[in-house]
Formats: sequence, structure tokens, C-alpha cells
Amino acid sequence: MMIIKILTALKGRFIGKDEYGNQYFEERFLFIKPLRRPRRWVLYSGEVEASKVPAEWYGWLHYTLEAPLQKLPYPWLHPHQANKTGTDDAYHPLKRRTKNKLDKGYEPWQPL
Repeated sequence: MMIIKILTALKGRFIGKDEYGNQYFEERFLFIKPLRRPRRWVLYSGEVEASKVPAEWYGWLHYTLEAPLQKLPYPWLHPHQANKTGTDDAYHPLKRRTKNKLDKGYEPWQPL
């Protein structure tokens, strides 16, 4: 991990930081191959988990966007959440189903 931080300090140009504390960098110098795109990378804060990268920064990392988005483009979009599969906070649709008025008197078919 220390080697990555040293190489980042030597070759990387700091671009920004997201709400999770992840830091994003772009290659500073392109001496060997000046016509190629500069490399982009992320230094994760805490556990290294790719699902911790928000959509704004994901587009920038994969050269879809030239600059990361500053705000969510649509009001109906929710803030990004990391993948919680395998944790206690994982989504279980069958366990959290609440009954409504239409469920009264309904009995599912059971095979004999």
C-alpha cells in the first residue's frame, strides 16, 4: 500500500474527492506516449470495494466524462450506496413485505 501512495505522489495529479473519502487521480506526465489518454485511478478510503465509487466518478474513471459531475442530474435519482450484499443491511424483498388491503382473503394456490 505504501508503494502505491509513493507512486501516486510522484506521478499523479489530484483531481478530487467524493463523499466517501475516496481520492481520484490522473497521470501527470505523458513523456513516453504523448498521444495516449492519461491513466486515471482511485485510492479508496477504508476497504477496497469497487461498488463504493459513485456514478459521477465512475463515468470519469472510464473516460465517459471529461470532468466528474458536481450534482445528481435528475431529482428522482437517489444518492449512491455501496453494495451491501452479504451484510446485515442487505435487501431481502420477501422478508420485508407488508400486507395491504388487497391481501385480505387471498390465499395462494398450493399444489396437492
